Amino acid sequence: MSSDELHGGDSVKAGCREVLAEVWAFLDNECDQNQREILRHHLDECSPCLEQYGIEEHLKILLARKCGGDHASAEFKDRLRACIKEKVLERTQAKVEP
Repeated sequence: MSSDELHGGDSVKAGCREVLAEVWAFLDNECDQNQREILRHHLDECSPCLEQYGIEEHLKILLARKCGGDHASAEFKDRLRACIKEKVLERTQAKVEP
């Protein structure tokens, strides 16, 4: 994902979909420094995305607190991450379409 993808193209909404799809990777520090800076810049500039980020951040904290020291397998984490990304893209696509 490049800054052109996030802020260029037909609308800012396309960038918002991409940012929200990657917010869990951002929260888990699982993206490279360049992507992290692009995401952070978008979140700083876009209050709807920042609000959604805050919800996701609180959810992550809640899950960590409730799940204690249990550790999921890497395979499970990958499947969960892919599922979350797919659902976020579906949800944001539904909000953008008339």
